[in-house]
Amino acid sequence: MPKVSVFIATSLDGFIARKDGKIDWLEKANTTLPTGEDCGYQSFFESVDTLVMGRKTFETVLSFEAWPYGDKRVIVLSTQLKHVPPSLEKTVSVFSCTPRTILENLAAEGSRHIYLDGGRTIQSFIADNLVDEMTITTLPVLLGEGIPLFRKVMSDIALTHMKTHTYANGFVQSRYRIQKECLIL
Repeated sequence: MPKVSVFIATSLDGFIARKDGKIDWLEKANTTLPTGEDCGYQSFFESVDTLVMGRKTFETVLSFEAWPYGDKRVIVLSTQLKHVPPSLEKTVSVFSCTPRTILENLAAEGSRHIYLDGGRTIQSFIADNLVDEMTITTLPVLLGEGIPLFRKVMSDIALTHMKTHTYANGFVQSRYRIQKECLIL
């Protein structure tokens, strides 16, 4: 199976977006980074061959000034979305199957490293015990409410801390490996 990674930012209180899906707080916080600092995103992005995201995340990305993923393959998980913009038809596909089926299909096609994005998508892959690593950058802002990165889990999920890096602007980035062999039941 391909390696499955999460690389995401949250508010200090654990939200990845406002209730309406807006990420203006993240965009504002990113302006506090020194020029050229991307918190390791470009290096991570270069290591993946496929992105898997949910429909709402895809719609958010479509609102950006430019498509940020170039020619990298993108899978959108959705039962509602039927078509993608013509300019993205060569790289973006829509699927409505289970996380495990997606990974099996991608493995059969030779994918080696998958980047998950979007709250529900991340949560569904975690629920199916399919995530290998998570890099979570916590921003020094409290939103009070919004879309949480994590929701209820069926059992404890043990993690191994791999690394934490702090940035001068207050960002704190931690990387974890999910201990699949010793899930706590």
